[in-house]
Amino acid sequence: MENTTIQDLIGIEHSKLNFFQELQQTIVELKTSHEKSEAQRREIAAIFEGITDLMMVLSEDMRIISVNHVFMEIFPDGDPRGKYCYELFTGNNVPCPNCPAFQSLRHDTVCKETAIFRIANRNMHFEMVSSPLKSPHLKEHQVVIFKRNVTMEKEYQAKFYQAEKMATMGVLAAGVAHEINNPLTAVSGFAEGIRRRIPKLEGVVDAKLIDDFKEYTDTILKECQRCQAIVQTLLTFSRPTKAAFQPVDINSVVEDTVRILQHHFKKRPGLKVVLQLQRGLPHIIGDEAQLKQVALNLLTNAVDAIEDNGTVIVTTVHAPETQGVRLIVQDTGCGIPEDKLNKLFEPFFTTKPVGKGIGIGLATCYAIVQEHEGDISIMSALGEGTCFTVTLPQTQAGVHA
Repeated sequence: MENTTIQDLIGIEHSKLNFFQELQQTIVELKTSHEKSEAQRREIAAIFEGITDLMMVLSEDMRIISVNHVFMEIFPDGDPRGKYCYELFTGNNVPCPNCPAFQSLRHDTVCKETAIFRIANRNMHFEMVSSPLKSPHLKEHQVVIFKRNVTMEKEYQAKFYQAEKMATMGVLAAGVAHEINNPLTAVSGFAEGIRRRIPKLEGVVDAKLIDDFKEYTDTILKECQRCQAIVQTLLTFSRPTKAAFQPVDINSVVEDTVRILQHHFKKRPGLKVVLQLQRGLPHIIGDEAQLKQVALNLLTNAVDAIEDNGTVIVTTVHAPETQGVRLIVQDTGCGIPEDKLNKLFEPFFTTKPVGKGIGIGLATCYAIVQEHEGDISIMSALGEGTCFTVTLPQTQAGVHA
């Protein structure tokens, strides 16, 4: 066995020193690399969470791998990872036929699509963009998909088209009203003349025939008055008078309107009208006559929706979250099919039988509420009834009734 010299010991210690120096350097490099990786991870996470669109990373079979916070806001119940995306969005157990994620994986390209999904009992419009994820470290093909919620934009667009349509129909209504009004005035005038001359025929013409003439002319005049009322409604719709805005008590509007319709209610023994008016509501800025017309149209529609027995509930409440006052008219009538709800505020659209309405009432309500910078909405279900909600802004002065 050879003796270890002092030089050997020095060499060994020197090697150890070099090793520890290299190890320390490696640790520093690893720590620096880890800090950079952690910084990059935080940056990516911040970008990921800062995206305002719904985002998902999906596997080849459309299972959810990861989502961002927007997804969790729309689907707050439970962890979505491992679930199929089409089950959450459509409730189906098969993939969507036009799914852009599938197309991206199949063609290895960016794909776009629009779709409407029924989520939380509401139709939501989405613009979707998908792109395949490319990385040598991925064990399987993956795709990222962004879904932008454009529901509000679609609703605003629909309201814009509705306003344009109403403006066009208003011009048409004015022309039709004038064309009808001229011959109607002549018919009414001649019928009045005949009615005044009938007494001169007494003693000359058979009494039974005179009675028939009276009945016929009375019927003509009555129907002329009805037509004139329709013409006036068309003219009011097409050329609404300039509103005289002033503080208005919504409860007084409702009470006056119910008083006007009281005789109509008495003809319906099976009808019950309930008023639930919150006292102390702020005054609203509006045209009282126009607001009474809104209440009148909504109440009339509610009553007409009830065939025999039923209840109409009229409610007024303060809406502090919108700084507004709400008028709610609810009935237990026949309800309205879902496919007709989006047409109710269109001019000349009606669900009533022929002769019961011309489809101007709700269109007029819509125009008046818009002029008051308010909002009108509807909820209805067949066989369950209908509920109209009108929200109007309150006065800046905040004077209370």
